Amino acid sequence: MMSGKKLVISALVLALVQIGFLSWIIAGRAAILRNGKEVLLKVEPVDPRDLLRGDYIILGYEISRLPVKLIANIPAGQLVSENTPIVVRLKPGADGYWHATTAWFGKAPTPATADEADIVGQVAPGWTLDPESTIAPQYGIDRFYLPEGQGMAIQNDMRVRPFGVRIALAASGQAQIKALMDGDKTLFEEPLC
Repeated sequence: MMSGKKLVISALVLALVQIGFLSWIIAGRAAILRNGKEVLLKVEPVDPRDLLRGDYIILGYEISRLPVKLIANIPAGQLVSENTPIVVRLKPGADGYWHATTAWFGKAPTPATADEADIVGQVAPGWTLDPESTIAPQYGIDRFYLPEGQGMAIQNDMRVRPFGVRIALAASGQAQIKALMDGDKTLFEEPLC
């Protein structure tokens, strides 16, 4: 059995480790928001409420349904996707939103140019890799929490006019939502922590 002093020291060490881990997560997210390349993606709503955490919108993007024909390195004879990372190269369009131009399973063979950006996602196993089909990569930017009582109104507004999400991309392609946009107007912006 531990003595009272050893128990207190063990509890303090455990608390410091937990605080350090949480600080590391927050600092990493803040670094992406502060220093990442900004990209604007057009969004469409899916669901407005989480009973435990309040109002939110689940966001779908044009790049959430990626045409298989954009994937440049599908191995010969592979008919179905495996659980694999995917890099999607984005380029700004005339409409101000960024659109997918090409994609690769694993890593991009060349770095993005100054007018491009790469976002990294994950493809689940089982997607058909027929050139006429689409896959649904996950990028980790599919949910945005809102102040209480505003989710349903924003979801309804999204059905009648364009909304976007400004994201920040780390050099690694990891994405963080920076702001929810109603046209050119910033509705909500994530704090830098």
